[in-house]
Amino acid sequence: MSETGLQAGTLWLREITRFCRQRSRVIGSFLQPLVFWILLGAGLKASFKPAGMPAGMNYFQYLYPGFIVLVLLFTAIFATISTVEDRREGFLQSVLVAPISRRTIVLGQALGATTLAWVPSCIFLVLAPLAGIRLTLGAVLFAASMMAVIAFALTCIGLLIAWKIESTQGFHAIMNLILIPIWLLSGAFWPVAGAPAAMQLTMRLNPLTYGMSALRASLYTGQTAGAASLPATLFAVAIAVAFALAMFALAVRTAEHATAF
Repeated sequence: MSETGLQAGTLWLREITRFCRQRSRVIGSFLQPLVFWILLGAGLKASFKPAGMPAGMNYFQYLYPGFIVLVLLFTAIFATISTVEDRREGFLQSVLVAPISRRTIVLGQALGATTLAWVPSCIFLVLAPLAGIRLTLGAVLFAASMMAVIAFALTCIGLLIAWKIESTQGFHAIMNLILIPIWLLSGAFWPVAGAPAAMQLTMRLNPLTYGMSALRASLYTGQTAGAASLPATLFAVAIAVAFALAMFALAVRTAEHATAF
């Protein structure tokens, strides 16, 4: 393993170890979206069908991919807040004076947070039959790959903000202000086709919309009703990957100009 890989791997392991010792974060990042999905999906299943939703699909099933992404989003917030804590506790200062590049630091942090977000979301896939979604091995592998891409993008957004914010309260406020609207406007709650014209434009300009679309396509493989009206899968995947790489580049740039002192 190269020196850079070893350095990034050490930071990755540190993120995993610290997160697993804080069980409330692990449990909260998984159970909160699960409870929301069950309450909202079951409560609105019989009485609510947004415009543009594919025929043959109920709202409980439609919400399922959106709440997988919500698991990723919540875990990204909980995981990347550690950067703010590291600054306050002095760990970040010691890392910055070590012979390690800022890019490697951000990579280790991003991979650690991505892993922490990805594992609970994969567990969430076990609940697919409850939503009436039949998963094949190919669908699971495709979905898991897309969840990794989305998780990486969201954690890089978190790091982009965390390297600038000095308080955990400010971090939570900014993250919720940015990530929750991005999630809502990704097609998680209602289809792009059923939104007002002005909102449709916003949703089509939202990069997370394409990650959500690719995730839906993977889950609804072989189910024509579920996959109807989605953008071309390869196009959606390409946009999602480009978005993740762009967020990583911005996070690295922010880290290179940031100071922990």
